[in-house]
Amino acid sequence: MTFFTISVSFGVMIVKKVTVISPYHGGSHKAWAAGWQTHSRHEVALLTLPDRFWKWRMHGGAVTLARRWREGVERGELDRPDVFLATDMLDATTFLALTRPYTATIPLILYMHENQLTYPLPQDGRTGPMRRQLGERDYHYVFINYASMLAADRILFNSRYHQESWFAALPNFLKHFPEYNELGSIENLQEKSKVLPVGVDFAKLQITQLPNHSITQSPLILWNQRWEYDKNPEAFFAALYAVAEAGIPFRVALCGQVYGKRPSIFDEAQEKLGDRIVHAGFADDDTYRRLLWEAAVVISTAHHEFFGIAILEAIYCQTFPLLPRRLSYPELIPEPYHLQCLYNNQEGLVQRLKWVLTHEEEVRDTAVPLSRAVSRFDWSHMAQQYDAEIGSILKIEPI
Repeated sequence: MTFFTISVSFGVMIVKKVTVISPYHGGSHKAWAAGWQTHSRHEVALLTLPDRFWKWRMHGGAVTLARRWREGVERGELDRPDVFLATDMLDATTFLALTRPYTATIPLILYMHENQLTYPLPQDGRTGPMRRQLGERDYHYVFINYASMLAADRILFNSRYHQESWFAALPNFLKHFPEYNELGSIENLQEKSKVLPVGVDFAKLQITQLPNHSITQSPLILWNQRWEYDKNPEAFFAALYAVAEAGIPFRVALCGQVYGKRPSIFDEAQEKLGDRIVHAGFADDDTYRRLLWEAAVVISTAHHEFFGIAILEAIYCQTFPLLPRRLSYPELIPEPYHLQCLYNNQEGLVQRLKWVLTHEEEVRDTAVPLSRAVSRFDWSHMAQQYDAEIGSILKIEPI
């Protein structure tokens, strides 16, 4: 259990206590919390549960975390923070209700990594997170997100696309209810919402020597996203098959986390692409760094992306990105690079991929400055913006 330290002031630097509540603490949620905790000038403590059984975390996580936190306060092991920062996986209404004697005056900021309203459902209702509903969305989890937003003092979205897509879908969700559907609450939620991107720990990706891109090796194509339906691997492999049929040499590295039963397209692709595949499966840190710096191009064909940490990691390592002109990707890529890096359809992806694989020098000339451009997402910059949010909600004047 993490203990709080005493809040102090050093000159004009005001240090506040912040508790990050993360019921599904793994992957990007864990990296986000740890990154800010490391770089913040505030005292940041973590209140977490493991990243498994996501539905139960949204139902019961608040009960368990409220009990643990309340008992810690009552035993004198924990101090009450100046502010809570909770992820979207928390039922904030339950947490606040069960800790009311201690939290009635403590503001809560809700950080939306994702949401349960606009997350895409699989075409096959027997797969993916909604398989028990046979592909139908379970609106109870949407309501947890909505009610948590009502209870929060401020709402932060990780991208403009995420914020806009949520509020575009919310009215129709509320209209499902027979009466008192509270459509008027939307304006209030919008007023207390803003965009604050995720910080990324680029320092962990540094290597002492850049790889030697030998002309004897064919260019490396990288997939570094989850092996799940919402990342649309079918379109990714279709593009690779088209390039292979055109006789253009390439290698492929398939990284990213695999949860449970992976889509069958990955087995089919490994058979079709054969020895072009140089890595398949989750990569340890050293292997992942090497592949990021060695890769010529990283591709996304995703149906769903609210932010895109994995893509930013690849871009930072001077890997040229080919991304759909939708979702959060136009926000990650500076506008001068949109024409080169963003495609409109499958045909556009194939055409751009053929160009990337046959124009090494031009690709490097774009990838290097683009790497510098995305460094704005590094925690060394983003932590200041997070700290400013804490100061803003606590009415602390900027330093």
